[in-house]
This record gives sequence, C-alpha cells and structure tokens, in this order.
Amino acid sequence: MISRNILFYAAAATTAIAGIIHLVLGIPSENQNTQILFVAGGAAQVYWAIPMIRKWGTVWYSVGLGGTMVFILIWVITRIPENFITGRGGRISDDGIFVEVFQIAFVAIVIAIIAIEKRKVSDLNH
Repeated sequence: MISRNILFYAAAATTAIAGIIHLVLGIPSENQNTQILFVAGGAAQVYWAIPMIRKWGTVWYSVGLGGTMVFILIWVITRIPENFITGRGGRISDDGIFVEVFQIAFVAIVIAIIAIEKRKVSDLNH
C-alpha cells in the first residue's frame, strides 16, 4: 500500500509546480486580467503546498481542491468559442496542457487523501 505521506508530498509538489508555472506565465502577460489571475492564483497554489505537507486537515485540503477545480473550469470555459468570460476561444497551448496535468493530478490526489481521512475517522467511530 502506498504510504500516506507520499500522497501529501505528491499533492504539495503538483500544486507547487502548477503555481510556479502560473507565476511564470502571468508575470509577462499583456492582459492585465490574466496577469492578476495567474499571479494571485499561482501564489495561492504555491502556498497550498504548506497545508498539504503540514497536514492541516480536510478543511484546508477541500479549499485547495475547490480552488484548483475553479482554475481548471476557467481554463476549460475559456477554450470554448464565444464563451461568456472572454468572448472567444483561447488556444490550447503546451504550457496550458502542462499546467492542467498538474492541476488534475492535484485534484485526484487530494480526493484520495480526503477519502482516506474520512475512512480513518469512520474506523475510529466504529
């Protein structure tokens, strides 16, 4: 069985990598809205490595999960032509796919962590 600690370190690594990429992509952006989103979101993702490594609890994991899912949803919506956010479909770049892979990995790992935490609490109550 995979060590529980490995899941926490993997979650921290995936969110930190996605955050670093967002920071790198957001800093030189010509679009101020994109720059704010990428820098603020990227900083939050890098920060979110701390609650994962320190195992701050399911509330923290859930907030990180929700924020990352919003980032994924924004990316998906903004690829659709004539979407309500940008009014046009964005291109699907290698950088974008790279970030999404790490974000989806984070989501999957955090869901696994939350499931394990719930099972652990359930086992203690029975």
